Amino acid sequence: MPAFTPDERLRAFGNQLIEIHLWLREELARLRDGVGDPGVRPRDLRTHCLAFCAALTRHHTGEDAGAFRVLAEQVPELVPVLRELEADHHIVAEALRRVEELSGGAAPPDEVRAELDTLAALLETHFVYEEKKLVRALNALTEGSTEGLLGVPLPPPQDG
Repeated sequence: MPAFTPDERLRAFGNQLIEIHLWLREELARLRDGVGDPGVRPRDLRTHCLAFCAALTRHHTGEDAGAFRVLAEQVPELVPVLRELEADHHIVAEALRRVEELSGGAAPPDEVRAELDTLAALLETHFVYEEKKLVRALNALTEGSTEGLLGVPLPPPQDG
């Protein structure tokens, strides 16, 4: 994806949402790949899990308080969609709680991986729906910050 100039970054919150979702998908895949890997210490896996869960929680909490509030005011026809997405955030939060619980104990790798698969499926459905319904409206916003609207800063560009 090409780098954005500062002005383009400001005008492309929907595109930034997609970038954040891609980054979260990649982090979840890395987390899942680490489960049961003999080269990954359980403590490192737990740390990665907690970091991922915290980032996803910040993103969803930020959306609820930032982008969703702004969109509800500026594009009221999106309110039913925003309510659905907020309900999804609660479902995802429960899945995150289960993942954190399993990653902190002596759960077998297959059980942890299965819970991560469940989380991945929930997130994929949520992300695709959110992107389909909100990207255009987010790209039309002219004020705000990525962190203020989407809960987390834009991930650093990937090399290569």
